[in-house]
This record gives sequence, structure tokens and C-alpha cells, in this order.
Amino acid sequence: MDARPTSFYLDKQNAKWLGVCSGLAEYTGIDVSVIRIVTVLGTIFGSGSLLIAYLIIAWIANPKPAGLYTDKEDAKFWQGVRQSPSRTATDVRAKFRDLDRRLADVETYYTSRNTALADEIDSLR
Repeated sequence: MDARPTSFYLDKQNAKWLGVCSGLAEYTGIDVSVIRIVTVLGTIFGSGSLLIAYLIIAWIANPKPAGLYTDKEDAKFWQGVRQSPSRTATDVRAKFRDLDRRLADVETYYTSRNTALADEIDSLR
């Protein structure tokens, strides 16, 4: 099985029962306590239909592979990709544009006729 960071997985490490609520929390970025409370209330007031859906999800979904995300920042990035792929692509594009601008500034500084810099380099030799 190839681990895909944009897929839904059961989170067995943070599970209270089968890992569906903790998997949904990781997938959506919503606090797991909120999802658990909504699940319990939905099961009570929904005449048990949510419990059936919960069990079906637990039966169909795959458990989260070990080491799927390298750190919390990586997990947050993939949550953003799932929520809004175009916004994430725009953010990445903006970061690269900023890096490109900064590199161009550095290149301009080092290739321009800067006598103070040239004197410093000569003094290092």
C-alpha cells in the first residue's frame, strides 16, 4: 500500500475506540474532542444511524501508516492541501516568488560594483 498524505486514515494511536474520530480530526484539522462530542450526540439523537456509519467507516478505512508525516508542520501542510488545494498552491508559489526575489537581491548585491565589498574580499585573501 502506498501511503498518500491526502487520504483519510484511521488514527489508531490517538483512538478511544476504533480511530474514526481521531482520523477525521487529523484529516480535517478540527479538534478531536469536538468530533467525539458531535459523534456521541449524533448517535444518541440520530437513533443509532451514526453508529452504523461509524462502524462502516472503521471497517472500510485503512489504518494510518507509521511515519506518514515527518512532523506537525508537515501534517498541517497536508491538511491545508485537503481543505483548499488552490490556496496551498498559491502559498507555495508566493514563497518561491519571495525566495526568487531575495536571491535576485543577493545576486545584484554581489555582482554590482561595490568597492567596500571588493575591499573586504581582497582583505580576506
